Amino acid sequence: MEILYADTSVVVCIKPVGVSSEEGENTMPSLLREALGGSVFPVHRLDLNVGGVMAYARTAKAAAALSRAIQENRLKKEYLAVVHGTPEPKEAVLEDFLFKDAAKNKVFVVKRPRKGAKTAKLSYRVLSSQADRSLVQIELYTGRSHQIRVQFASRKYPLFGDGKYGAKDHCKSPALWSFRLTFPHPDSGKLLTFEKQPEGEIWN
Repeated sequence: MEILYADTSVVVCIKPVGVSSEEGENTMPSLLREALGGSVFPVHRLDLNVGGVMAYARTAKAAAALSRAIQENRLKKEYLAVVHGTPEPKEAVLEDFLFKDAAKNKVFVVKRPRKGAKTAKLSYRVLSSQADRSLVQIELYTGRSHQIRVQFASRKYPLFGDGKYGAKDHCKSPALWSFRLTFPHPDSGKLLTFEKQPEGEIWN
């Protein structure tokens, strides 16, 4: 496990692909408790098959402060993704209503508000493109389940490796990575930024 920063109130680490970000056995909270000792409180999440930078609180007070920062949009989450095709325009804000089918564990874009549908918003810009793919930087404004994956797939730009949402390639997991996290320290309020670039052939 890679830890980028730790003090008595917060720990920032790299969640590997395939490890749950939520409570349970052999999950990020349990592994962090084993590594650091003491309490660890989840305050945000990443999908099981998505990796990257995450923050966890180490006290109940810090958890409340970080949760409040999330509610007030003061925790900034930025991602990198490799998508099929080249999104047009090259820079934009995407807003949709998303509905999650819990039985299928799949999310759908719906055209208008309905029971169970939630608003979803992100911005993106294309960093580079080649024949069949583009590297995209994304800022997430709402944290809906599978949000990035379904918002791009609904516009015919599925993420590489995301067979659930239409990709036909043979990558093992979606090419999505939480590469930068910015938030106010729960005690001092000082703005902290942590960054980690993804590794692997798909990102080159």
